[in-house]
Amino acid sequence: MKLKQKVIYYKDELNDEFAFDNIKPRKIGAEYKYVYNSIWKKFTRFFWYRIFAFPIAFCYLKLAYRHKIVNRKLIKQAKKTAFFLYGNHTHNMCDALIPTMVSVPKSVHVIVHPNNISMPVLGAITPSLGAIPLPDDMDSTRNFLKCIETRVRQKKVITIYPEAHIWPFYTKIRPFTSLSFRYPVQYDVPTFCFTNVYRKRKFSKSPQIITYVDGPFYPDKNLSTKEQREDLRNKVFNAMTERSKLNNIELIKYIKKEDNTVK
Repeated sequence: MKLKQKVIYYKDELNDEFAFDNIKPRKIGAEYKYVYNSIWKKFTRFFWYRIFAFPIAFCYLKLAYRHKIVNRKLIKQAKKTAFFLYGNHTHNMCDALIPTMVSVPKSVHVIVHPNNISMPVLGAITPSLGAIPLPDDMDSTRNFLKCIETRVRQKKVITIYPEAHIWPFYTKIRPFTSLSFRYPVQYDVPTFCFTNVYRKRKFSKSPQIITYVDGPFYPDKNLSTKEQREDLRNKVFNAMTERSKLNNIELIKYIKKEDNTVK
């Protein structure tokens, strides 16, 4: 089935955002509570994550995109420890769901832009689903870092989208910094990555999504802390770039503005 290709023009690969354009992000200040210890909050986490979201996510991914995961068995190597999971950021809905499918039965938390907890109705639920919003000031940064430490100590999975911004159905890997790789270096835990690839389907307007898992990657203790972050970043970037070559459909063509006459 032949589809009309949409075109998006961009200026900046590091900062342009093509999702959540109409949402005003909530300010994450010192008052934002990242970690709850009450029995009620633990129950709501279990309910929204395991009872509500997981079966819906599984069915949605299978029915809408015939979702398939390749190499999920690699995750078993880290079943007794926390680990960090990095992925490409190309779908506003599926990117919230796929880390859970990759990491099951381990519980997943996802570092997100404040937009994700600012949405009407759903924004109130996403923290129970594992959303960890990026902080806006020094006080909230301290709370954010304590939250990361707590989740590592609890042997959870922490997902990071190092590209930071969603580019729907993008088929390459955008450049990203080594900043977010400070966490697996600091806590000396494994790093995995996943790459969502879009494949053409004969009788459907929507593509198949195949998720390829790679890793584990570990910090090289023979290097300085900064070099360890760069080394991990390069391993993840190279693995994801190689997997991205398996895309065989481009639903949206992205063109840099300076390369054309668009104003």
